[in-house]
Amino acid sequence: MLFAPPSCPRLIVKVGSALLVAPDGAVRRQWLATLVADVAARVAAGQQVAIVSSGAIALGARRLGLAKGGRASLEDAQAAAATGQIALSQTWAELLGGHGLTAAQMLVTLDDLEDRRRYLNAAATLNRLLGLGVVPVINENDSVATEEIRFGDNDRLAARVAQAAGAQGVVLLSDVDGLYDANPHTNPAARHIARVERVDAVAAMADAGSASGMGSGGMVSKIAAARIATGAGAHLAIASGRHDHPLAGEPRHTLFVAERTAPARKAWLAGGLTARGRIHVDAGAAHALGAGGSLLAAGVTEIEGSFARGDLVTIEGPGGIVARGLSEYDAGDATRLIGTRSDEQAAILGYAPRAALVHRNHLALV
Repeated sequence: MLFAPPSCPRLIVKVGSALLVAPDGAVRRQWLATLVADVAARVAAGQQVAIVSSGAIALGARRLGLAKGGRASLEDAQAAAATGQIALSQTWAELLGGHGLTAAQMLVTLDDLEDRRRYLNAAATLNRLLGLGVVPVINENDSVATEEIRFGDNDRLAARVAQAAGAQGVVLLSDVDGLYDANPHTNPAARHIARVERVDAVAAMADAGSASGMGSGGMVSKIAAARIATGAGAHLAIASGRHDHPLAGEPRHTLFVAERTAPARKAWLAGGLTARGRIHVDAGAAHALGAGGSLLAAGVTEIEGSFARGDLVTIEGPGGIVARGLSEYDAGDATRLIGTRSDEQAAILGYAPRAALVHRNHLALV
């Protein structure tokens, strides 16, 4: 069994739109009943399970008669989500209830898991629900989310939920059975990859397309989810849901192996999806960060964006993103300090400078 209960006390299962909703916009209820039976069996065996469920937009679009599956515009997606979410939640509640399980609905936006305080509140709610034996059913709150505050896909949402819940495993049930070294839909010779030790080694293989045309993800979003989940200490599997009882047995899949578990705050920083700005650094500063140092102004070459003290920023070296962290300065003062030594900064700022632009205690390597 993939992520069996003894080795994985807490599991997050993401279900894609193409599995949940038929091409005509109807719920694939018979298949969903087999998945719920698998979830019930795992709960009976002592595993705590949370579900990240797509499908609200696709369901709502059918009911409202909207073109392009409800994705022709942001307004259509919001209206479809508001309509479809009721039907989606009712279906999950009925099927789980048939096994004596209680479902709970959680709708979140990107900001809910990017803001530290709201993230901790969401984590506390998840922990309490799972501890009570409830099965949380989580979706992005597409009815109010805008382009600026959307996850945009439930793969990355599932990874962030796993991080917040302290889960040991994530299963992304999809219309594909894992990662290939080429697109298997266009290249019959594509080779399936069963195990990935390092996400960076396979990132270039990802295809952004959604095979069904119904979802918003693709292999790129799944790779991004794997990076978040494994960085937080959770294994992640991409597995096919194109058969009944997809959580039973050992389905064909790609397993992304978890990295050494990071402290909770650092894992949250590393998994951040939105940043208010970028701080570019030279090779020496990038090396110092890799060795565990703080970011000093002397190694900074450029500041981008408009951010305030305490905002999340990315730190980019000559080879790309090195780290994420919380800035000790707003963008204006950080710009004034570019390339300066500590003993020069008081005269520039007019007040005593802080120890670093980004302190190592508020920084996570990526």
